[in-house]
Amino acid sequence: MIRIVGPLGVLIVLMVSMVFAALNGDQRVTLNLGFVVLYRVPLTLVGFTGLFMGMVVMLVAGVRSDLKVRAVLRQRLEAEDREERALIDRNQQDLFSPNPTGEHGEVKEES
Repeated sequence: MIRIVGPLGVLIVLMVSMVFAALNGDQRVTLNLGFVVLYRVPLTLVGFTGLFMGMVVMLVAGVRSDLKVRAVLRQRLEAEDREERALIDRNQQDLFSPNPTGEHGEVKEES
């Protein structure tokens, strides 16, 4: 059920946008951007530009948030690695050490 929510939301936004474009194709508006005034801009263009800018803002906010979470996780992983390295037994021997020992711990001589 959760998997269908994302694509369904995209389809709903797409359908609403298409209906908006069909119903407002011939309407023109004056657009004041603060530093320039645009006359006779199609309302559909204003709507789609607003939709696109909203998606860009959400993408930037999501990336910023994702980078913060990744930084926190990286710090935790590094701290955990330091703790594990501090707890390693220094007398531990590898299974395949370069100097194999005999049954009772003595070093075998090579002949």
